[in-house]
Amino acid sequence: MAANVYRQLLKAVRKHVGNEEHKAHFTDFIKQEFRKNSNFEDSRNLKLASDYTFYLNSVHHHKNLLLSYNIAVDRTDEMKNILGKSAASVGLKLPDAFQP
Repeated sequence: MAANVYRQLLKAVRKHVGNEEHKAHFTDFIKQEFRKNSNFEDSRNLKLASDYTFYLNSVHHHKNLLLSYNIAVDRTDEMKNILGKSAASVGLKLPDAFQP
């Protein structure tokens, strides 16, 4: 159980916070805490880590929903991103559009 929560938390932090060098202290802290508490199964911290993972994923999903529902915002960049992800899922890459 602890290993699963650990993997999910690291995955969420890398995806939503970032994996750049200047943000490595987030993942380093998580790794230290899980190594420090070898008996993590009996701790409230395991529930806290699970809840924080759920929180990160929910905030990211909520942000995407807010952006998709706002009609007043220019959504061309968002649509390009969605089309790019769709093309990448089948192994294609969209060409860069010509900018006059």
